[in-house]
Amino acid sequence: MNGLLIANKDRAAREQMADVFQQDNYRVETADSVLNSLEGILDKSIQVVVLGGVFDEQQIVKFVPLLKKCNRNLSIILVSDEMPLDLLRRIRKEGIFYHALRPVADESWDEIRQVVSCAFENYHTQQNVGRKLFGKKNPLQEATAGLSSLS
Repeated sequence: MNGLLIANKDRAAREQMADVFQQDNYRVETADSVLNSLEGILDKSIQVVVLGGVFDEQQIVKFVPLLKKCNRNLSIILVSDEMPLDLLRRIRKEGIFYHALRPVADESWDEIRQVVSCAFENYHTQQNVGRKLFGKKNPLQEATAGLSSLS
């Protein structure tokens, strides 16, 4: 099942976003911080992270690459108020999947729902490309098997 993490310090915003995705057949987790759900990112049970709230410019630019190091195929969707364009460019360069402005009305959630759906499709496509390149084993298993055959 597709794992979706909604991280936002605002509890009401987390619950509202979780309600939006409950009907989409995702395994939805909510947290006030991504750090509280890091295990799911590391073991790849979470494939998409929706970050919402107010962000410190320096922290978010450093935080996105750390998440990508935990799972390089992780899709990160940033939902925020308007941000300075130079900050948005730096965050995109670090690897976010999408930036959306915070929805103001119920019908505005459609954009974010579509983006999350697209992010899961993208994640599974990347996983399948990796399997085709390395067979059914993961790259570490391939490397280990190759080294073992040399001895």
